[in-house]
Amino acid sequence: MSAIDDLANELSKLPGIGRKTALRLTYHLLKHGRERSRRLADALLTLSDRVRPCERCNNLTEEPLCSICRDPRRDQVVLCAVEEASDIGAIERAGEFRGLYHVLGGRLSPLDGIGPEDLAIAELVRRVQTEGIREVILATNPSLEGEATAVYVQRELAGTGVVVSRIARGLPVGGDLEYADGVTIAQALQARRVMG
Repeated sequence: MSAIDDLANELSKLPGIGRKTALRLTYHLLKHGRERSRRLADALLTLSDRVRPCERCNNLTEEPLCSICRDPRRDQVVLCAVEEASDIGAIERAGEFRGLYHVLGGRLSPLDGIGPEDLAIAELVRRVQTEGIREVILATNPSLEGEATAVYVQRELAGTGVVVSRIARGLPVGGDLEYADGVTIAQALQARRVMG
């Protein structure tokens, strides 16, 4: 196998990168010379050397604790459990949540061999028991696996005295009913609010 194929194969393992895109990226790097490739390689090595999970919440950070866990202005008794660290960015961009986070590290997927012991569920329960958390918001994705994970976590937290809530799901702002699937419409109806 050639060096071009080797790099294209590695790039195609990244999410959202198919074989054609991987080859296009490989040729782009070759076209723009050694220096650009070296900077990319250095950045990847630096990333893997310096970034690690936060000791408290599993968010990605270069410090022992991430900036959210270190921020005393955050609500210390409300915790949002997400599947991946990248989900935190999406929630933070909305600017509405001011509590803490807990990254589960994935979602239950028996077909892929991912069980409860592969996720940071026990650590979440421990945090609830030791940090005085009053509410856990489950913000897993609205997929079959995400729903199964939310139900499992809810059961694990039963008896701890913590309020467990689930993010609402439904129609996006600007979306048309005509193009929404039945499950999305059903969830939007179930999560409806009284107006006025």
